[in-house]
Amino acid sequence: MEKLAPLTFIKSNTFDELSKFLKTKNYSSYFILCDENTLAHCLPTLITKCKLLTDAEIIEIESGEENKQLEIVANIWQTLIDFNADKNSLLINLGGGVITDLGGFVASTFKRGIDFINIPTTLLAMADASVGGKNGIDFANIKNVVGTITQPKAIFIYDNFLSTLPQRQYSNGLAEVYKIALIANKKLWQNLSEKREAKIIETSVGLKQKIVAKDVHDKGLRKILNFGHTLGHAIESFLLNTENPLLHGEAVVIGMLLESHIAFQKKMITKEIFIEIETVLCTHFNIEIKEKLGFENLKPIISNDKKNSSNKIRMALITDIGACTFDVEVTEKQIINALNYFEGNATKRN
Repeated sequence: MEKLAPLTFIKSNTFDELSKFLKTKNYSSYFILCDENTLAHCLPTLITKCKLLTDAEIIEIESGEENKQLEIVANIWQTLIDFNADKNSLLINLGGGVITDLGGFVASTFKRGIDFINIPTTLLAMADASVGGKNGIDFANIKNVVGTITQPKAIFIYDNFLSTLPQRQYSNGLAEVYKIALIANKKLWQNLSEKREAKIIETSVGLKQKIVAKDVHDKGLRKILNFGHTLGHAIESFLLNTENPLLHGEAVVIGMLLESHIAFQKKMITKEIFIEIETVLCTHFNIEIKEKLGFENLKPIISNDKKNSSNKIRMALITDIGACTFDVEVTEKQIINALNYFEGNATKRN
């Protein structure tokens, strides 16, 4: 079985552990991938605390899901070539979910694969995106349709980076924490508001690592991590080029609500459980959108979802709070019913 990346979660000496890791590997050169936000707010801390990276080449891209594209990947490949990156170079992904997704894809394909590590700087990346080895880009308006499953050599989490986040970005990451609780840990779901930030991240990462370790290549159990993402990704992709795009976590929250409604329609959960989920999500997140969704707008994106098979729409759906199953066949009518419920209750949620 392929091993997952070792995880360092020690706030007080994360960068000491990073320095030790780099000294043992003897890499020929270092490249740090960041965006304008992590360049300004996180890179100085990284360079100051890890002197081995003083001479690293910095590759900056613009932030935002719209930049997770093949053209950007090609530009990074060209930069690596221009600065003589070889098979023994290391790519360090310093950023949120876009950086870790895109950087992992760049590294896993450049010269048939060079080492990379993730230093997540957002709650979304710390709790979810940087863990598990899924890397990819968006293509043809379909999120993460091109990518690899390649494990980073290590993940270094420094939760002080969270202090640099705007509230919207923090809530964006919190969505994935609620998701992992909803599919895998009822106690975490019940106690989320009482847990310390560091403990939330540690618990979330531990849960995801445990699931991924049993199914690294996404053939079975790991699919439960996609709960909320079939419709969430479709909504995110549809709104990406509008005047009112959503962040990934914001779309996933709506996806979780819609897919919970589908589970209720299929009698997989009771009405009481659905109402509890709806109440909790609406209390902790802003789930309103200004654009009218409509199934016809989402259908082309849903039809290309990578979880589908035999021309059937398949989803991961919860069977209880803290329990989930996968490869559940879902009909178009069930999706339409869920969308109608969501849009019909917008006034009540305000």
